[in-house]
Amino acid sequence: MSTDQKYGDLHTHTTASDGMQPPSENVRIAHGKGLAAVAITDHDTVGGIPEALEAGQRLGITVVPGVEISTRAGGKDIHVLGYYIDITHEPFLNHLAELRQTRERRNDQMIAKLQQLGISITLEEVIAGLGRELKPDESVGRPHMADVLVKKGYASDMRDAFNRYLGEDAPAYVSVPRITPADACNWIREAGGTPVLAHPGIYGDDALVERIVREAKLAGIEVYHSDHGPADEERYLRMADEHGLIVTAGSDFHGERQGVVFHGDIGSRTIPVTVLEQLQRGTK
Repeated sequence: MSTDQKYGDLHTHTTASDGMQPPSENVRIAHGKGLAAVAITDHDTVGGIPEALEAGQRLGITVVPGVEISTRAGGKDIHVLGYYIDITHEPFLNHLAELRQTRERRNDQMIAKLQQLGISITLEEVIAGLGRELKPDESVGRPHMADVLVKKGYASDMRDAFNRYLGEDAPAYVSVPRITPADACNWIREAGGTPVLAHPGIYGDDALVERIVREAKLAGIEVYHSDHGPADEERYLRMADEHGLIVTAGSDFHGERQGVVFHGDIGSRTIPVTVLEQLQRGTK
């Protein structure tokens, strides 16, 4: 098989943040689907990467160390992916720990809002739903809350839970002060990594996306994503070409909850692994 026939999924989540599978399982699934590479990009943590790297060495598949950082711009939550960061870089790890503390405060506020809506739910119950102890470098996210809401009959499925309660325009959503995309990009670069804008189509504001690309000096953009349609892909391919951005792809795999894969299955969005050289260099 020639190099240009090998593909990777550069956006997956594990139990280190709000995914359902341990990191080694994501790697096993990717290998089983014939992928040559898979990135572990958990929210505000790199805690799952050592396990994934070990599994990658065992199975003979490239594991890209990554992260997805939560930021805020233009009144919207904006996510920045970082690839090939040094996961031992102490200042970067300290930054991520601060972000997880912000996430914990938001979790408390969202649980309080849900309770005000008459919903019987506690954070302890959400954590218990993990079926294991929460590690210091792991965090609880909205999908964990959604899981409890579905199990208790307050929502029909994950998407319904987000639409009805947890999404940006829903009554239990809480916006907390966050860093800017430019801050995230600077942190990623300081840790030796390459910053890429995650799923731009989700934000519903291409003018904002253009502004973030310019101001944050992003190196790449996730053109192919489970929530992007063909028209989105065409627009962001043009944007990548105009700004000289690296083009990436990822499923944003979180695992299966109530029989539904959230957002997409591993390998549903892929990119030739030749892009990995660009991500390691930080340039197109």
